Amino acid sequence: MPSKKFQKEGGLMHGFQIWVNLPAKDKMCKPRYQEYQADGIPKVTSPDGKTNVVVITGEAYGTSAIIETHTPIAMLHYRVAPGGTGVWEVPTATGWRNGREGDDLNVMCYVVGGKGKFGGSEKAAEENDMVVFQNGPSAEDKGASVTFRNDGNEELSVLLLAGKPLKEPMSRYGPFVMNTKEEIEQAFWDYQTGQFGKIDF
Repeated sequence: MPSKKFQKEGGLMHGFQIWVNLPAKDKMCKPRYQEYQADGIPKVTSPDGKTNVVVITGEAYGTSAIIETHTPIAMLHYRVAPGGTGVWEVPTATGWRNGREGDDLNVMCYVVGGKGKFGGSEKAAEENDMVVFQNGPSAEDKGASVTFRNDGNEELSVLLLAGKPLKEPMSRYGPFVMNTKEEIEQAFWDYQTGQFGKIDF
């Protein structure tokens, strides 16, 4: 939510809208909303002081998020100073690993600003680029950690997203994401017949 100062004076702002698919068994769960002020979201600085991370979900540098998710998900905003290296270690908590280092995990980095080199292959990326790390234990950039180095003269800002693939069929249309076409049709029917409830103004 914009601050009152922003509402009065205006200005520029940007944000990200991230949609996360739920497992089939949880798709019909009761709706839930979690609200936190910016100053309540955990933040951490790397040991060398060159990387600051906002821990939205998941964990980084030993600091865990307070937002709860249905499946293991990492959503981390890194700000890396020139010459610094951001590091995300795959958490050791149950649910993140399947017996092999970093196996069965999707990881991607969106460059919000700046430029850097990503992963063991030192893939170059700059503002508005998305770096997708290959899934599987034998892929070059997979392992116990993901790294990105700021080789520029300005701050490198990166949104890291990671999670375990659900490995379920997916069907989507309009605002709905389900597992089958029939479930999509049912969702539209439920919406059109008022099953989603209503808002009283």
